[in-house]
Amino acid sequence: MQISIVVPVFNEAALIRNFLAHLRERALKAEIIVVDGESSDRTAELANDLCDRITKTRPNRAVQMNAGAAVARGDVLWFLHVDAEIPVGALAEIERALQDRQVAGGFFRIRLPRKPPVYRLTDSFAHYAGLALRMRCGDHGIFCRRDVFKKLGGFPDVVLMEDVEFFRKLRRYGRIAVLQKRIVASPRRYEEVGPVRLTLAYGLMATLYFFHAPMRLLQSIYKRMCCRST
Repeated sequence: MQISIVVPVFNEAALIRNFLAHLRERALKAEIIVVDGESSDRTAELANDLCDRITKTRPNRAVQMNAGAAVARGDVLWFLHVDAEIPVGALAEIERALQDRQVAGGFFRIRLPRKPPVYRLTDSFAHYAGLALRMRCGDHGIFCRRDVFKKLGGFPDVVLMEDVEFFRKLRRYGRIAVLQKRIVASPRRYEEVGPVRLTLAYGLMATLYFFHAPMRLLQSIYKRMCCRST
């Protein structure tokens, strides 16, 4: 089973080399594809010798992930954020889950590497809330079979919550595997915006999305609560 890892990036020169070296160590057999969204720094240059392929698109995460999937050679597509730390044995976990042909894809649980209680709310309570709401975000390392991805038409070309939209469609094509090994997710957004503020914003947006709130309302909340530091 060949797994292709697709990594959308934009101005990640500070992180890209360490992240790709980490992938080479823990996902040695995977194909690694970096999709650069017109970075103005040296992201693409720094990634060049540590990945199997670099492609470029306009800066839109959905567009970038679809472009990476289009050139991938693997039977399985695994979408990762550049600030994640994957667990040891992650590829074996994915392969094991997909031995069941009824499984269309899956995701990993996450852990935020800080002590404040609000982070435990995010990586514990939010996990079960996400299961109840039938949604999952991209920081969980969503993976799926390549043929299912094609049937779904890839990620929707939207500016917000493309990962949630994709995940909800993925569920219609088969079972979803919840892998208990945890991706360590970077808390940098929480530290920039404020952990309580961002946690509340994400919770509010997820709830409104579940009840079919218009996308313009979600965008407004995102801009007001998630895009500036407190």
